[in-house]
Amino acid sequence: MTIKPFHLLIPAAGSGTRFGDNTPKQYYKIQGKTVLRHTIEKFFGMPGLQSITVLINEEHRALYDEAVKGLDINVPITGSKSRKSSIYNGLKFFIKVKNGDIILIHDAARPLISVKDITKLLDSMEENQAATLACPVSDTLLRGNKTVNREALWSIQTPQAFDLKHLIKAHEKFADDDSFTDDTGLMRAMGHEVALITGSRANIKITTQEDLIMAETFIANTLKTRTTSGFDVHAFEITPSERKLMLGGLEIPHDVALTGHSDADVVLHAITDAILGGINKGDIGTHFPPSDPQWKDADSAFFLQEAHKMLKNAGGALQFIDVTIMAEAPKIGPHRAAIQTCISEILKLPETLISIKATTTEGLGFTGRKEGIACQALVTIEIPQN
Repeated sequence: MTIKPFHLLIPAAGSGTRFGDNTPKQYYKIQGKTVLRHTIEKFFGMPGLQSITVLINEEHRALYDEAVKGLDINVPITGSKSRKSSIYNGLKFFIKVKNGDIILIHDAARPLISVKDITKLLDSMEENQAATLACPVSDTLLRGNKTVNREALWSIQTPQAFDLKHLIKAHEKFADDDSFTDDTGLMRAMGHEVALITGSRANIKITTQEDLIMAETFIANTLKTRTTSGFDVHAFEITPSERKLMLGGLEIPHDVALTGHSDADVVLHAITDAILGGINKGDIGTHFPPSDPQWKDADSAFFLQEAHKMLKNAGGALQFIDVTIMAEAPKIGPHRAAIQTCISEILKLPETLISIKATTTEGLGFTGRKEGIACQALVTIEIPQN
Protein backbone atom coordinates (compact mmCIF):
# COMPACT_ATOMS: atom_id res chain seq x y z
CA MET A 1 0.00 0.00 0.00
CA THR A 2 1.31 3.43 -0.98
CA ILE A 3 1.21 5.91 1.88
CA LYS A 4 -0.14 9.35 1.01
CA PRO A 5 2.12 12.36 1.53
CA PHE A 6 1.86 13.68 5.07
CA HIS A 7 3.11 16.56 7.20
CA LEU A 8 3.85 16.32 10.93
CA LEU A 9 2.89 19.01 13.43
CA ILE A 10 4.18 18.66 16.99
CA PRO A 11 2.70 20.87 19.72
CA ALA A 12 5.51 21.57 22.20
CA ALA A 13 4.59 24.99 23.57
CA GLY A 14 3.39 23.82 26.98
CA SER A 15 5.14 24.66 30.22
CA GLY A 16 4.51 21.21 31.73
CA THR A 17 3.50 22.50 35.16
CA ARG A 18 2.34 19.04 36.30
CA PHE A 19 5.79 17.64 35.55
CA GLY A 20 7.20 19.31 38.65
CA ASP A 21 10.53 20.49 37.23
CA ASN A 22 11.94 23.81 36.08
CA THR A 23 12.75 22.24 32.72
CA PRO A 24 9.64 21.63 30.58
CA LYS A 25 9.13 17.90 30.07
CA GLN A 26 9.67 18.04 26.31
CA TYR A 27 13.21 19.27 26.92
CA TYR A 28 14.11 16.79 29.64
CA LYS A 29 16.84 14.40 28.53
CA ILE A 30 16.59 10.61 28.27
CA GLN A 31 19.72 8.71 27.26
CA GLY A 32 21.40 12.00 26.36
CA LYS A 33 18.61 13.25 24.05
CA THR A 34 15.60 15.40 24.85
CA VAL A 35 12.12 13.91 24.91
CA LEU A 36 11.28 16.16 21.93
CA ARG A 37 14.21 14.86 19.89
CA HIS A 38 13.33 11.23 20.66
CA THR A 39 9.81 12.00 19.43
CA ILE A 40 10.90 13.74 16.23
CA GLU A 41 13.40 11.04 15.28
CA LYS A 42 10.67 8.36 15.34
CA PHE A 43 9.26 9.90 12.16
CA PHE A 44 12.50 10.39 10.22
CA GLY A 45 12.83 8.24 7.13
CA MET A 46 9.15 7.31 6.99
CA PRO A 47 7.73 7.00 3.46
CA GLY A 48 5.56 9.97 2.55
CA LEU A 49 6.96 12.38 5.15
CA GLN A 50 6.99 15.88 3.65
CA SER A 51 7.84 18.10 6.60
CA ILE A 52 8.10 18.37 10.38
CA THR A 53 7.04 21.53 12.20
CA VAL A 54 7.18 22.12 15.95
CA LEU A 55 5.04 24.58 17.89
CA ILE A 56 7.06 26.19 20.67
CA ASN A 57 6.95 28.73 23.46
CA GLU A 58 9.38 31.49 22.47
CA GLU A 59 10.57 31.60 26.08
CA HIS A 60 11.96 28.11 25.46
CA ARG A 61 13.69 29.00 22.17
CA ALA A 62 17.20 28.31 23.44
CA LEU A 63 16.11 24.89 24.77
CA TYR A 64 14.40 24.13 21.47
CA ASP A 65 17.38 25.17 19.32
CA GLU A 66 19.68 22.90 21.31
CA ALA A 67 17.20 20.00 21.20
CA VAL A 68 16.82 19.98 17.40
CA LYS A 69 20.37 20.99 16.44
CA GLY A 70 21.31 19.33 13.16
CA LEU A 71 17.78 18.13 12.32
CA ASP A 72 16.30 18.97 8.92
CA ILE A 73 12.91 20.33 9.98
CA ASN A 74 10.90 23.49 9.42
CA VAL A 75 11.46 26.70 11.34
CA PRO A 76 9.37 26.48 14.55
CA ILE A 77 6.06 28.28 14.92
CA THR A 78 5.15 30.19 18.06
CA GLY A 79 2.35 28.54 19.97
CA SER A 80 -0.47 30.16 21.90
CA LYS A 81 -2.17 30.05 25.31
CA SER A 82 -4.00 26.78 24.61
CA ARG A 83 -3.23 23.60 22.68
CA LYS A 84 -6.13 24.24 20.30
CA SER A 85 -5.12 27.79 19.45
CA SER A 86 -1.47 26.71 19.12
CA ILE A 87 -2.40 24.07 16.57
CA TYR A 88 -4.49 26.61 14.69
CA ASN A 89 -1.38 28.83 14.52
CA GLY A 90 0.50 25.88 13.05
CA LEU A 91 -2.19 25.00 10.53
CA LYS A 92 -2.07 28.49 9.05
CA PHE A 93 1.44 27.59 7.81
CA PHE A 94 -0.12 24.85 5.66
CA ILE A 95 -2.88 26.89 4.01
CA LYS A 96 -1.26 26.48 0.58
CA VAL A 97 -0.62 22.75 0.91
CA LYS A 98 -2.34 20.85 -1.87
CA ASN A 99 -5.68 19.14 -1.26
CA GLY A 100 -5.52 15.52 -0.23
CA ASP A 101 -2.42 15.91 1.90
CA ILE A 102 -2.54 14.50 5.40
CA ILE A 103 -1.38 16.14 8.59
CA LEU A 104 -0.34 14.16 11.64
CA ILE A 105 -0.54 15.88 15.01
CA HIS A 106 1.55 14.24 17.70
CA ASP A 107 2.31 15.22 21.28
CA ALA A 108 5.93 16.18 21.89
CA ALA A 109 5.82 14.21 25.14
CA ARG A 110 5.02 10.85 23.52
CA PRO A 111 8.52 9.60 22.61
CA LEU A 112 7.57 5.91 22.77
CA ILE A 113 5.36 5.91 19.68
CA SER A 114 6.29 3.03 17.39
CA VAL A 115 6.87 3.21 13.64
CA LYS A 116 4.50 0.24 13.31
CA ASP A 117 1.62 2.18 14.88
CA ILE A 118 2.37 5.31 12.84
CA THR A 119 2.22 3.18 9.70
CA LYS A 120 -1.11 1.62 10.75
CA LEU A 121 -2.56 5.08 11.30
CA LEU A 122 -1.35 6.33 7.92
CA ASP A 123 -2.67 3.22 6.18
CA SER A 124 -6.12 3.92 7.65
CA MET A 125 -6.21 7.28 5.88
CA GLU A 126 -6.77 5.51 2.57
CA GLU A 127 -10.40 5.16 3.66
CA ASN A 128 -10.88 7.91 6.27
CA GLN A 129 -10.70 11.67 6.61
CA ALA A 130 -9.70 11.46 10.26
CA ALA A 131 -8.18 8.77 12.47
CA THR A 132 -6.46 8.49 15.82
CA LEU A 133 -4.49 5.92 17.75
CA ALA A 134 -6.42 4.77 20.81
CA CYS A 135 -6.46 1.97 23.37
CA PRO A 136 -9.55 0.35 24.90
CA VAL A 137 -9.81 1.11 28.60
CA SER A 138 -8.96 -1.98 30.68
CA ASP A 139 -8.96 -0.63 34.23
CA THR A 140 -12.08 -0.64 36.37
CA LEU A 141 -13.48 2.90 36.49
CA LEU A 142 -15.35 4.49 39.36
CA ARG A 143 -17.42 7.70 39.41
CA GLY A 144 -18.35 8.46 43.01
CA ASN A 145 -19.56 5.13 44.35
CA LYS A 146 -20.65 3.72 41.00
CA THR A 147 -18.65 1.59 38.62
CA VAL A 148 -18.55 2.97 35.08
CA ASN A 149 -19.15 0.58 32.19
CA ARG A 150 -15.82 0.57 30.35
CA GLU A 151 -17.00 -1.54 27.42
CA ALA A 152 -17.20 1.34 24.93
CA LEU A 153 -14.49 3.51 26.47
CA TRP A 154 -11.22 4.31 24.72
CA SER A 155 -8.12 6.16 25.81
CA ILE A 156 -7.22 8.56 22.98
CA GLN A 157 -3.56 8.88 22.00
CA THR A 158 -1.56 10.63 19.34
CA PRO A 159 -0.58 10.81 16.58
CA GLN A 160 -3.91 11.78 15.09
CA ALA A 161 -4.26 11.95 11.32
CA PHE A 162 -6.46 14.31 9.33
CA ASP A 163 -7.25 15.38 5.82
CA LEU A 164 -5.58 18.77 6.08
CA LYS A 165 -8.22 20.87 4.35
CA HIS A 166 -11.02 19.48 6.55
CA LEU A 167 -9.08 20.09 9.75
CA ILE A 168 -8.35 23.69 8.74
CA LYS A 169 -12.06 24.26 8.08
CA ALA A 170 -12.93 22.81 11.49
CA HIS A 171 -10.47 25.12 13.26
CA GLU A 172 -11.79 28.11 11.32
CA LYS A 173 -15.40 27.34 12.24
CA PHE A 174 -14.68 26.78 15.93
CA ALA A 175 -11.89 29.34 16.33
CA ASP A 176 -13.58 30.95 19.35
CA ASP A 177 -14.67 27.73 21.05
CA ASP A 178 -12.14 26.47 23.61
CA SER A 179 -14.21 23.51 24.81
CA PHE A 180 -12.44 21.03 22.51
CA THR A 181 -9.60 19.08 24.10
CA ASP A 182 -8.24 17.57 20.87
CA ASP A 183 -8.68 17.78 17.13
CA THR A 184 -10.81 14.64 16.81
CA GLY A 185 -13.53 16.49 18.73
CA LEU A 186 -13.43 19.27 16.19
CA MET A 187 -13.77 16.82 13.32
CA ARG A 188 -16.73 15.08 14.95
CA ALA A 189 -18.38 18.46 15.49
CA MET A 190 -18.05 19.00 11.73
CA GLY A 191 -19.87 15.72 11.10
CA HIS A 192 -16.83 13.61 10.19
CA GLU A 193 -16.28 10.08 11.48
CA VAL A 194 -12.99 9.52 13.28
CA ALA A 195 -11.53 6.03 12.93
CA LEU A 196 -10.09 4.50 16.10
CA ILE A 197 -6.87 2.62 15.34
CA THR A 198 -5.72 0.37 18.16
CA GLY A 199 -2.35 1.53 19.41
CA SER A 200 0.05 0.39 22.11
CA ARG A 201 -0.21 1.05 25.83
CA ALA A 202 3.52 1.79 25.72
CA ASN A 203 2.70 5.04 23.87
CA ILE A 204 2.40 6.97 27.12
CA LYS A 205 2.31 10.73 27.37
CA ILE A 206 4.95 11.98 29.80
CA THR A 207 3.07 14.15 32.27
CA THR A 208 4.64 13.36 35.64
CA GLN A 209 8.05 12.36 36.97
CA GLU A 210 6.73 8.81 37.28
CA ASP A 211 5.94 8.79 33.56
CA LEU A 212 9.48 9.94 32.84
CA ILE A 213 10.94 7.06 34.84
CA MET A 214 8.78 4.63 32.85
CA ALA A 215 9.92 6.19 29.57
CA GLU A 216 13.58 6.10 30.60
CA THR A 217 13.29 2.42 31.50
CA PHE A 218 11.50 1.55 28.26
CA ILE A 219 13.98 3.41 26.04
CA ALA A 220 17.00 1.98 27.87
CA ASN A 221 15.63 -1.57 27.56
CA THR A 222 14.62 -1.33 23.92
CA LEU A 223 17.80 0.16 22.48
CA LYS A 224 21.11 -1.56 22.02
CA THR A 225 24.37 0.11 21.11
CA ARG A 226 26.43 -1.18 18.20
CA THR A 227 29.80 -0.01 16.95
CA THR A 228 30.57 -1.05 13.39
CA SER A 229 33.36 -0.36 10.93
CA GLY A 230 33.67 0.49 7.27
CA PHE A 231 36.79 0.53 5.13
CA ASP A 232 37.33 1.77 1.59
CA VAL A 233 40.21 2.31 -0.83
CA HIS A 234 40.45 4.17 -4.12
CA ALA A 235 43.46 4.67 -6.40
CA PHE A 236 44.51 7.97 -7.86
CA GLU A 237 44.11 8.52 -11.59
CA ILE A 238 47.25 7.87 -13.59
CA THR A 239 46.73 11.01 -15.64
CA PRO A 240 44.73 14.11 -14.65
CA SER A 241 41.15 14.43 -15.89
CA GLU A 242 38.15 16.70 -15.31
CA ARG A 243 37.18 14.70 -12.23
CA LYS A 244 37.53 16.34 -8.82
CA LEU A 245 39.03 14.85 -5.70
CA MET A 246 36.14 14.43 -3.24
CA LEU A 247 36.68 13.60 0.42
CA GLY A 248 33.83 13.67 2.92
CA GLY A 249 31.63 15.55 0.48
CA LEU A 250 34.24 18.30 0.05
CA GLU A 251 36.13 19.10 -3.13
CA ILE A 252 39.85 19.02 -2.25
CA PRO A 253 42.39 20.79 -4.48
CA HIS A 254 44.79 18.19 -5.91
CA ASP A 255 46.45 17.45 -9.23
CA VAL A 256 44.57 14.15 -9.73
CA ALA A 257 41.28 12.69 -8.49
CA LEU A 258 40.47 9.22 -7.19
CA THR A 259 39.20 6.66 -9.67
CA GLY A 260 35.86 4.96 -9.26
CA HIS A 261 32.46 4.41 -10.83
CA SER A 262 30.86 7.09 -8.65
CA ASP A 263 32.69 10.21 -7.47
CA ALA A 264 35.02 7.83 -5.52
CA ASP A 265 34.58 9.65 -2.21
CA VAL A 266 36.49 7.18 -0.06
CA VAL A 267 35.39 8.86 3.20
CA LEU A 268 31.65 8.78 2.50
CA HIS A 269 31.94 5.23 1.20
CA ALA A 270 33.57 4.05 4.41
CA ILE A 271 30.90 5.72 6.58
CA THR A 272 28.14 4.29 4.38
CA ASP A 273 29.53 0.78 4.75
CA ALA A 274 29.78 1.18 8.51
CA ILE A 275 26.12 2.24 8.79
CA LEU A 276 24.94 -0.58 6.53
CA GLY A 277 26.93 -3.05 8.61
CA GLY A 278 25.22 -1.79 11.75
CA ILE A 279 21.81 -2.81 10.43
CA ASN A 280 23.10 -5.95 8.71
CA LYS A 281 22.24 -4.64 5.23
CA GLY A 282 25.35 -5.64 3.31
CA ASP A 283 27.65 -3.00 1.88
CA ILE A 284 27.63 -0.11 -0.54
CA GLY A 285 28.14 -2.40 -3.52
CA THR A 286 25.03 -4.36 -2.60
CA HIS A 287 22.79 -1.32 -2.92
CA PHE A 288 24.70 0.79 -5.46
CA PRO A 289 26.64 -1.69 -7.62
CA PRO A 290 29.37 -0.25 -9.88
CA SER A 291 27.94 -2.37 -12.68
CA ASP A 292 24.82 -0.18 -12.73
CA PRO A 293 25.27 2.80 -15.10
CA GLN A 294 22.90 5.00 -13.05
CA TRP A 295 25.63 5.38 -10.42
CA LYS A 296 28.22 6.61 -12.92
CA ASP A 297 29.88 9.70 -11.38
CA ALA A 298 27.16 9.75 -8.70
CA ASP A 299 27.46 12.02 -5.66
CA SER A 300 28.37 9.71 -2.77
CA ALA A 301 26.38 11.93 -0.41
CA PHE A 302 23.30 10.23 -1.86
CA PHE A 303 24.64 6.78 -0.87
CA LEU A 304 25.29 7.98 2.66
CA GLN A 305 21.86 9.58 3.00
CA GLU A 306 20.15 6.42 1.75
CA ALA A 307 22.06 4.29 4.27
CA HIS A 308 21.07 6.76 6.99
CA LYS A 309 17.41 6.44 5.93
CA MET A 310 17.66 2.65 6.22
CA LEU A 311 19.02 3.05 9.73
CA LYS A 312 16.20 5.41 10.73
CA ASN A 313 13.59 3.15 9.13
CA ALA A 314 14.91 0.39 11.37
CA GLY A 315 14.27 2.67 14.35
CA GLY A 316 17.96 3.39 14.84
CA ALA A 317 19.96 6.57 15.25
CA LEU A 318 23.56 7.66 14.71
CA GLN A 319 25.42 8.40 17.93
CA PHE A 320 29.01 9.03 16.78
CA ILE A 321 31.23 8.80 13.71
CA ASP A 322 35.01 8.40 13.91
CA VAL A 323 36.90 8.66 10.63
CA THR A 324 40.58 8.03 9.92
CA ILE A 325 41.86 9.06 6.48
CA MET A 326 45.13 7.45 5.36
CA ALA A 327 47.00 9.51 2.77
CA GLU A 328 50.44 10.95 2.04
CA ALA A 329 48.89 13.57 -0.21
CA PRO A 330 47.00 15.79 -0.21
CA LYS A 331 47.42 17.02 3.36
CA ILE A 332 44.12 16.54 5.18
CA GLY A 333 44.77 18.81 8.17
CA PRO A 334 43.85 22.11 6.47
CA HIS A 335 40.53 20.60 5.32
CA ARG A 336 39.58 18.64 8.44
CA ALA A 337 37.04 21.14 9.83
CA ALA A 338 35.41 21.67 6.43
CA ILE A 339 35.05 17.90 5.93
CA GLN A 340 33.48 17.66 9.37
CA THR A 341 30.99 20.39 8.42
CA CYS A 342 30.12 18.71 5.10
CA ILE A 343 29.35 15.37 6.75
CA SER A 344 27.31 17.19 9.41
CA GLU A 345 25.21 18.82 6.70
CA ILE A 346 24.74 15.60 4.74
CA LEU A 347 23.54 13.66 7.79
CA LYS A 348 21.93 16.54 9.73
CA LEU A 349 24.11 15.48 12.65
CA PRO A 350 25.88 17.88 15.05
CA GLU A 351 29.57 18.37 14.25
CA THR A 352 30.39 17.42 17.84
CA LEU A 353 29.38 13.85 16.96
CA ILE A 354 31.77 13.61 13.98
CA SER A 355 35.49 13.04 14.45
CA ILE A 356 37.86 13.43 11.49
CA LYS A 357 41.46 12.26 11.81
CA ALA A 358 44.22 11.77 9.28
CA THR A 359 47.48 9.88 9.18
CA THR A 360 50.20 8.96 6.75
CA THR A 361 51.57 5.43 6.46
CA GLU A 362 55.15 6.64 6.81
CA GLY A 363 55.90 6.04 3.16
CA LEU A 364 54.80 2.39 3.34
CA GLY A 365 52.34 0.66 1.03
CA PHE A 366 50.26 2.09 -1.78
CA THR A 367 49.25 5.15 0.26
CA GLY A 368 52.89 5.74 1.13
CA ARG A 369 53.70 5.66 -2.57
CA LYS A 370 50.92 8.21 -3.16
CA GLU A 371 49.00 5.76 -5.33
CA GLY A 372 45.69 6.28 -3.56
CA ILE A 373 43.78 7.00 -0.36
CA ALA A 374 42.29 4.64 2.22
CA CYS A 375 39.72 5.42 4.89
CA GLN A 376 38.41 3.64 7.95
CA ALA A 377 35.17 4.69 9.63
CA LEU A 378 33.86 3.56 13.00
CA VAL A 379 30.20 4.33 13.61
CA THR A 380 28.26 4.00 16.86
CA ILE A 381 24.52 3.55 16.50
CA GLU A 382 21.54 2.88 18.73
CA ILE A 383 19.09 0.33 17.36
CA PRO A 384 15.96 -1.26 18.84
CA GLN A 385 16.39 -4.79 20.10
CA ASN A 386 14.64 -7.47 18.09
